[in-house]
Amino acid sequence: MALKGRKKEKNQTSSNVHGFIYNAGEIVEEKIVNTLEKNYMPYAMSVITSRAIPEIDGFKPSHRKLLFTMYKMGLLGNTRTKSANIVGQTMKLNPHGDSAIYDTMVRMSRGYEALLYPYVDSKGNFGKFYSRDMACAASRYTEAKLENICKELFRDIDKDTVNFVPNYDNTLKEPSLLPCTFPSILVNSNTGIAVGMASSICPFNLKEVCDTTIEYIKNNEHDISSTLIAPDFPGAGEIIYDKEKLDAIYQTGRGGIKIRAKYSYDKKYNCIDVVNIPPTTTSEAIIEKIAELVKSGKIREISDVRDETGLDGLKITIDLKRGTDPEKLMRKLFKLTPLEDTFSCNFNILVKGTPKVMGIREILENWIAFRVECVQRRTQFDLNKKSDKLHLLKGLSKILLDIDKAIAIIRKTEEESYVVPNLMKGFSIDEIQAEYVAEIKLRNLNKEYILKRIGEIESLEKEIKELEGILSNKNKVYKIIISELSNISKEYGKPRKSLLIYSNETEEYEETEFIPDYAVKYFLTKEGYFKKITLQSLKMNSEQKLKNDDEIFLEVPGMNRSDILFFTDKCQVYKSKGYMFSDTKSSSMGEYIPATLSFDKGEKVVYMAIASDYKGFMVFFYKGGKVSKVEMNSYYTKTNRKKLIKAYSDKDDLVSAFYLQEDSNFIITSSSSKILIFNTSMVSLKQSKSTQGVAVMKQKKGHRVIKVEPYVSGTFINEKNYIPKTLPSMGKFLEKTSDSCEQLKLN
Repeated sequence: MALKGRKKEKNQTSSNVHGFIYNAGEIVEEKIVNTLEKNYMPYAMSVITSRAIPEIDGFKPSHRKLLFTMYKMGLLGNTRTKSANIVGQTMKLNPHGDSAIYDTMVRMSRGYEALLYPYVDSKGNFGKFYSRDMACAASRYTEAKLENICKELFRDIDKDTVNFVPNYDNTLKEPSLLPCTFPSILVNSNTGIAVGMASSICPFNLKEVCDTTIEYIKNNEHDISSTLIAPDFPGAGEIIYDKEKLDAIYQTGRGGIKIRAKYSYDKKYNCIDVVNIPPTTTSEAIIEKIAELVKSGKIREISDVRDETGLDGLKITIDLKRGTDPEKLMRKLFKLTPLEDTFSCNFNILVKGTPKVMGIREILENWIAFRVECVQRRTQFDLNKKSDKLHLLKGLSKILLDIDKAIAIIRKTEEESYVVPNLMKGFSIDEIQAEYVAEIKLRNLNKEYILKRIGEIESLEKEIKELEGILSNKNKVYKIIISELSNISKEYGKPRKSLLIYSNETEEYEETEFIPDYAVKYFLTKEGYFKKITLQSLKMNSEQKLKNDDEIFLEVPGMNRSDILFFTDKCQVYKSKGYMFSDTKSSSMGEYIPATLSFDKGEKVVYMAIASDYKGFMVFFYKGGKVSKVEMNSYYTKTNRKKLIKAYSDKDDLVSAFYLQEDSNFIITSSSSKILIFNTSMVSLKQSKSTQGVAVMKQKKGHRVIKVEPYVSGTFINEKNYIPKTLPSMGKFLEKTSDSCEQLKLN
């Protein structure tokens, strides 16, 4: 809430009196909603519509202003000029600073290599998109001109194909869109971050885009993926092709495309040469990540990594240690470094000033509608020009009937201002025609000149008829667009740069692939301390060092790669891998699990399960006498999730938990001193982890289950008496033998 300003003093006004301004800077109450609407919303909309989101022609305003300036400078040819000159001229249209304009030009240049089909032909050091440290030279040192493909961006721009709007100071006109003759929005990548939204469009091969657009015009039910195979990135690399995911991107405009680096193995020098990387990263980021993994010990197969980028292009060299399998190592690097990355797609495009996320089909539909309008406007422009020319020539043809009369009218007219009216009257022509005749040079007032000009009338009438036919028939417009796309595909089309690898043919890196597996024993104390000790170490010293008043709670054999599941008193399970804990000795205190795995405050371990194949099941015993039996497979996760909630039922307090491979007998003891021998086969398996279970032992009011232990057959003489025939059962008190000796009691 805004603060209220002080009330005006008596006889005090807000006018300027004797040089003083009263109430200047007075704080006025205003709702935050109104402030956002008046101040923030205009800014947000300006960023969205005039800066960050590309339009259907494939350009943001900054791109369009720069390219149009270069076009007007006559740089669509063989002549280059200094980049500083281009930047200076662009500032007449672009109110931003020279640095921002030059950066825009650099990103569109051939030298920078960020675009599949660059628009700026550069000379000099323009840096590289794949390097963070290879910066471009200053604009005064570099030169540039437009690439030949820009002819297709500006074709017929002077024929009223697009609207022109005033620049920021209303001194010049600039196009609101460029009349691109091909869907440039899909050909080159375009990313931008606006306010509350963003755009990220991946590039596609020009030939594939043109072919797809042609087929879509012919049949709007055309299968897009049959001609638009996949994106094509300028840095080449390898796309992991997943048709389902790609089709989803084509339909919704959102999704991710996995790209991995391209490499070769040099057997002579025992090194890997990476020559292409994903467009989402840089060579420095990759080298730094590899170095970090080597230092941390997660990768031990690399002896050196360096950047050998030169005139031949990108090259990252990775020296291998003797005996290293390069294929296995690369799978590991793909998993752990940006050598494999995901390009996130968000086809957010401005259409008539409104941002919209569209799939490929909808983008093509909007581009075709835009191109149809451009062709129709161009046709109308040509029609108007030819109609005007025909009109003039028809007036000239009337002069042919009597040239001498025309000369006589002009000679006899005393005042110049009456020449045109007299010609109009003498030959029954309008003012425009008379003005045209009056402007003909004396040397051209001969029959040969006039007959030659009049001979154009027939061809003009034919051309006008054709143009009118185009305007009246949309199919003819489509044929023109198809013809233009075919010519562009032939002239500028190139083979794909990015190779495709089918996802079912790629081998994923397994985290345990390079981790040794060996037998160990896992120990858990009542206080929550954990140890992993090798069998060899146990043979040397089996006496465990523990804290005062602590004792071993569980001792479970396992393997180094086994999964460890720690069940807690808050119905949660924390998962970890055996190899993530260091091998310790019996003389070690071990690791405090609640701290190591970041337990919730006050949370304690109640059970530890060691799982390798997730076969078998978990059995949970509750104080109320219920037992639940859950498949161990329910705790398996494909991802490395460290914490699972609702690991067992929270409806009652847990007494004990056990991980079993097959059904077993347990002896359940109640606080009423009754016991029950229970076999887990009497309870059916459940997939739901939080199942409440089945009532096994009935409890009298105020009593509860206090202990559950595995039962060894033969412990009781009359053990059948304690096995219930039906569930739930009240259990029985311990019986006495004939010699008045009690049976073995449980501790």
